[in-house]
Amino acid sequence: MPVSKCWRAFLLWVKLNFEWILQDTLMLLHVPEILTKSQVATIRHTLGSGSWVDGASTAGPLAAESKRNLQFSTESTDYAALSQSIISALEKHPLFVSAALPKRILPPMFNRYAGGQTYGNHIDNAVQTDRRDGERVLTDISVTVFLSEPEDYEGGELIVEDTYGSHEVKLPAGDAIVYPSSSLHRVEPVTSGERVASFLWVQSLVRDAWHRNMLFNLDMTLMKLRGQIGNTEEIVALTGHYHNLLRQWG
Repeated sequence: MPVSKCWRAFLLWVKLNFEWILQDTLMLLHVPEILTKSQVATIRHTLGSGSWVDGASTAGPLAAESKRNLQFSTESTDYAALSQSIISALEKHPLFVSAALPKRILPPMFNRYAGGQTYGNHIDNAVQTDRRDGERVLTDISVTVFLSEPEDYEGGELIVEDTYGSHEVKLPAGDAIVYPSSSLHRVEPVTSGERVASFLWVQSLVRDAWHRNMLFNLDMTLMKLRGQIGNTEEIVALTGHYHNLLRQWG
């Protein structure tokens, strides 16, 4: 069966735009264009007119010692709408959904670094409280959505460390980085300009990172094969195996 033009366009987009580093149980994934430039500008405008608080006030005792930034107040009248706009964009992005297999996306927050502000090495809390209903949630995946262009600030790289070394991340506004919440990471000092981003956590349908990585790679491979040979009987069978693995591991 021929693949539709829309499907072919999506497959071409995947081929040209997605990239990942897969190392045992770590997947560091760059997800491009979560937000359009227009959406970024709208969010930045709203953030610029709101109130900000000391970021250390929302950190645990250990993390607070090394956290030097500002966070957009969750008490702001604009916070809920801004937060939901990030969630809606993530839920519509096929690459993010394939990689994260989200069961629950916690409400995104927003931070700002300037004037040498930084956040030292830390690991995100395993348990976060969903402010919408007060439920305590185990987190599997951390996400940063960049809201400043790389040329607008010096420093501010997100550094994610693992047994293979350090991975430096500084992406265009509207792009996101997705990585395991168990990762040691930090934000380097912003020495000039301003770094604004949204950050959030995800509870996945598949809790095991290695299983989640295998499902992601299988899904990406199936997409490429559909683009090359269409929905053959073998592709349909492999797709069935993907969904059965998801049932088993979810």
